[in-house]
Amino acid sequence: MGSGSTFAEVSKAQLQNYLIPLPPLSEQKRIASILTDRMASIERARRAAEDQLEALPFLVESYLRQSYRQSTTSHITLSSCLQEITWGVGPSWASYPVVGATRAGLAPAKEGIGKSPERYKYVDAGTIFYNPMRILLGSIAMIDEADRDGITSPDYVALKTIPGKLHYRWFYYWMRSAYGAGFIKTLARGAVRERMLFKRLAEASIDLPSWNAQIEAAQKLKHIAPLRQTIEEQLQTINQLPAALLRKAFRGEM
Repeated sequence: MGSGSTFAEVSKAQLQNYLIPLPPLSEQKRIASILTDRMASIERARRAAEDQLEALPFLVESYLRQSYRQSTTSHITLSSCLQEITWGVGPSWASYPVVGATRAGLAPAKEGIGKSPERYKYVDAGTIFYNPMRILLGSIAMIDEADRDGITSPDYVALKTIPGKLHYRWFYYWMRSAYGAGFIKTLARGAVRERMLFKRLAEASIDLPSWNAQIEAAQKLKHIAPLRQTIEEQLQTINQLPAALLRKAFRGEM
C-alpha cells in the first residue's frame, strides 16, 4: 500500500478504506483472553531464562571460591606459568576461521582479515587471548576442548598456561571474574588508552590454589559455556513465541 517518491507512506484514506476480516466482538474477546494468558506465560519463561543467564557469573565465582577454600594457596609470579604466543600461523591461515574476544567471550571476528594474514596467531584448545586495548571491558576469550581451532589478530595478546602449574580454564574464568577484574585494573596502563600487554601480565603475581583444586574447579567450569549456549537458545525461542502466537490467532487457529 505504501507509495511515495522520497519514502513510502500510507494515507489516512487508504487505511479507512482497507478491509480486514473481523470476527464478532465475543470472538475477539475470547482470542484476546487466550493471548493475554499465553503472553503472560511467555513473559514468565523469558524472565526465568534471563535470571538463569544472570546467575551464571555467580556460579563461576562460587567454583573459584571453592577452589581457594579447599586447598592451600601459593603466591606465584605469572611468568612462571604462562607462555606468550608471538609467532604467526604462516601460509596455512586460510584453513582456519578468524576469531576474536568480546565481553561475552569467544566470537567470530567482526573485521575481515588484514593485509598480512600469515602473521595471525594460531589459537587452539587451551589458548587464552585478549584485546589489550579493551581488556578493561572484559574482552577475553578462550579456545576450549570442544571449540574449533582458529586464528586471531596479531594485535591480540595470546598465551598458554603451563600444565601442572596453572589450568587454562581455571585461569580464563578467574580473569573474567571479580578476582580478575580487580587484578586487571591494577595492571592496565597507557598514556592515551589503558592497555595490558603480556609483559606486564607476566610480571604480576596472584594467589593460586593447588593444581588438584584447579582441576576440580575446571571440570565444573567446563559446563558453563554449554549451559550458557542452551539458555541463550531457549531465550531466542521464547522471544519468537509472541509473533508465532499472533500469526496463529490471525489465521483463526485459536
